[in-house]
Amino acid sequence: MTADAPLPAQSRRESVTDAVVRAARRHPDRVALVHGASSWTYGDLITTAEALARGMAQRGVSKGMRVACLGRNSDRYVLAWLACHMIGAIHVPVNYMLGPGEVGYLLKSSGARMLFSDLELADTADAAAEGSEVTCRATLTGDGPPSGYIGFEELLLVDGEAMMCDVSGSDIAQIAYTSGTESTPKGAMLSHAALMSQYHSCMVAGCYEADDTVVHALPLYHSAQLHCFLMPHLALGACNVLLRDASPGPMLEAITAHRADSVFAPPTIWIALLRHEQFAAERLASLSKGYYGASIMPVEIIRELQGSLPKLKLWNFYGQTELCPLATCLQPEDQVTRAGSAGIAVLNVETRVVDDAMRPVEPGEVGEVVHRSPQLFSGYFNDPARTESAFSDGWFLSGDLATVDQDGYLTIVDRKKDMINSGGENVSSREVEEALYEHTAVAEVAVIALPDPKWIEAVCAVVVMREGAFVSASELIGFARNRLAGFKVPKTVVFVDQLPKNASGKILKRELRDSLRSTQGEIVG
Repeated sequence: MTADAPLPAQSRRESVTDAVVRAARRHPDRVALVHGASSWTYGDLITTAEALARGMAQRGVSKGMRVACLGRNSDRYVLAWLACHMIGAIHVPVNYMLGPGEVGYLLKSSGARMLFSDLELADTADAAAEGSEVTCRATLTGDGPPSGYIGFEELLLVDGEAMMCDVSGSDIAQIAYTSGTESTPKGAMLSHAALMSQYHSCMVAGCYEADDTVVHALPLYHSAQLHCFLMPHLALGACNVLLRDASPGPMLEAITAHRADSVFAPPTIWIALLRHEQFAAERLASLSKGYYGASIMPVEIIRELQGSLPKLKLWNFYGQTELCPLATCLQPEDQVTRAGSAGIAVLNVETRVVDDAMRPVEPGEVGEVVHRSPQLFSGYFNDPARTESAFSDGWFLSGDLATVDQDGYLTIVDRKKDMINSGGENVSSREVEEALYEHTAVAEVAVIALPDPKWIEAVCAVVVMREGAFVSASELIGFARNRLAGFKVPKTVVFVDQLPKNASGKILKRELRDSLRSTQGEIVG
């Protein structure tokens, strides 16, 4: 072979599944995944994924073909994810909370040819698949596949050659649809190399270790749980306890039963854990690593967690799907001294805060967060126009507004869409929320803008009270007035039993705005 001769493609394979295969070769008998009564060693996990890949290939799935997965967290969901990459297929995760029309859009947009679905979601899958390119349907969870479906067990071909499709780092591993503010979701193409780069950033920033026992409760269709936590820990050879969903009771039980030392949850779920009737510090005594994201953790909640669980260290992960998704991290030692900050850029990311002319802003000034990184997505699937508009001067435009301090620590002010302009003054919804969380009667709060004839946009606080507590709207407004400039004080306080959230625990402010605008005449400030 001469110096100019190309290397054999197989010698430079870079599939995300290969990382788990390597872990299985190091630790074949170590427990990789626990889900309900099922426990999988690394060796068994890979052997079964290979059997599934053979069955998928036999039914026509090949390199570059899109495979959609509509299901709640399960060991079979993980197996389908791993099997896709053994044959070079592209995984398309589907939010199980979507309706048939929304799922149908994702199937048609991605051109998926195979669809995995939980049996309980088969009606949605059937309606969504009409008019799509789906030619093969298979069940994930559930027994007795309905007509037109292949049962999961039927797909497993135990005997056969090893699945070793040529996969390079630039090949696409997943098309992850983002739920932005636009009329249609965008399919972010995540390559194998970008994901591997992101996994390395997570391992370093989050201090992951091979002997970790990690509880995974947030949905795997979301990039945070799958790519920031499950896959990096599988690559390391850790023990992963997978729950069906992020219900606080089962989470508490799993942490206790498995003596887990690591868990990820958005602030809303951490709050739910603290408020749960089964919460007891001794039950969570094993926890030493706690991660959060999606929004800033209220300072009062950080203090409550530190008081109840002194062994627990906290990390704030910030990012977005297009970065696979981690961009910055706030370390445990900075949680109180730099409360509210998203931290500094992780290992493989460069981050700036810039003005409209793409010039770095001065410390303390508000600008847009931009990134460049090998973790970045490869563009939006079949959407060159929106891909082009997402970049400027070689930087990815995040759509987040932030300040940066002298040490490079990022503080997210708001999403551009969530910034409130009241009477010509900009108001950060997060700053108002932080102030209201200091009130002992407040369990959860979301601050939004409502149309106002005088102020153009009025600051509105939507509040969930703690069980057994009471506070009036006027009392909360007065409480905020003692902590905020006058133009930032809520003009209206609305009390609700619960805030609308997606399956990842993120508060759906757009849904709140739409709901309250339609009933605005009934709201009393």
